[in-house]
Amino acid sequence: MKHNLLKILSAVGLLAYLTGCQSAAEENSTKVAVVTASPAMETFAPSKQKLTNKMQIPGEISGFQQVEIYAKVSSYVRALKVDIGSRVQAGQLLAVLEAPELSSQLSAAKSRLKSQEAIYMATKSTYDRLFETSKVEGTVARLDLEVAEAKKNADFAQFQAAKSAYAEVQNLLNYLEIRAPFDGVIATRNVNQGAYVGPAGRGSEMPIMTIQQQSKLRLAVAVPEQYAGFLAADQPLQFTVKSLPGQQFSGKIARKSGALDSRFRSERVEIDITNTNNKLLPGMVAEVELPLTSQDSTFVVPKTAVFTSGEGSFVIAVVDNKTNRVPVQKGRSIDGQVEIFGNLNPTMQLLSKADEEIADGTTVK
Repeated sequence: MKHNLLKILSAVGLLAYLTGCQSAAEENSTKVAVVTASPAMETFAPSKQKLTNKMQIPGEISGFQQVEIYAKVSSYVRALKVDIGSRVQAGQLLAVLEAPELSSQLSAAKSRLKSQEAIYMATKSTYDRLFETSKVEGTVARLDLEVAEAKKNADFAQFQAAKSAYAEVQNLLNYLEIRAPFDGVIATRNVNQGAYVGPAGRGSEMPIMTIQQQSKLRLAVAVPEQYAGFLAADQPLQFTVKSLPGQQFSGKIARKSGALDSRFRSERVEIDITNTNNKLLPGMVAEVELPLTSQDSTFVVPKTAVFTSGEGSFVIAVVDNKTNRVPVQKGRSIDGQVEIFGNLNPTMQLLSKADEEIADGTTVK
């Protein structure tokens, strides 16, 4: 009997233990369910601001004006008045060319001009006499007067043609003296005294010389499409050159092309530089610092508040303690923050840490 009593007590103890374990499991399950159903998540209200950052982009410095000088007529170099590095003024004589055949052409044109002038003066005199005589009725036939007038007009036209031909040869002779088109520096000289030069053929392979304006320079920068909208006319920019370490230079945006290069999808931007100390030289490569400040304020949020999936980029808004995905487009990303564009307003509450696994309609505290 004692043995049966021990069995009964053991069975009761085991039943009580199992009942207690089941109650504890149900309690823990209830707690987990509550936490899962209503997790605590940090939210914030999005605000608008102007995101600012900088980027370095290379550019090339060139003379504000640069021209390669060629010969207008076939000729020989008789004298060179300047050399590489010479500083010249506008209108200064740079080179003298020689073309003997032009002198012969000028003499021939002058002779034709004198001949046509004499012919015209003779026919004009004949017409004038006939015209005066015709005032007395019956002395000169009307037909003779008209023939004399036509001859005078034809000779006058020939006289004018000869005058134009003579002026043309004279103008060609003026091209034998090459003068500087603007103030600048002779950057290259490709011929020597006695060399043959001309507008076509072997003598035109290279320019006689190249002149550059260096007191004022232009810096050309190819700005990528995504950054072109951040720059405006007259905006000051800073830049450096590798050949002058530790020195910083400045200039202003003078002009923008207003179109994108079809090959590189970039816009050409030119910066005017006043080169007072002549430290900068055409051909130098500069590193330009572009300040990329938004023209308008945009919504800026932490990177963790945006997630990207196969369907696009989203932020998660909390409305009436329920999550709701809002599609957005991402802009620039700087120092843990990112620009976003979409159907947003400053009164919304967004999750600070968005996750693709947070489904729409999830209840949050």
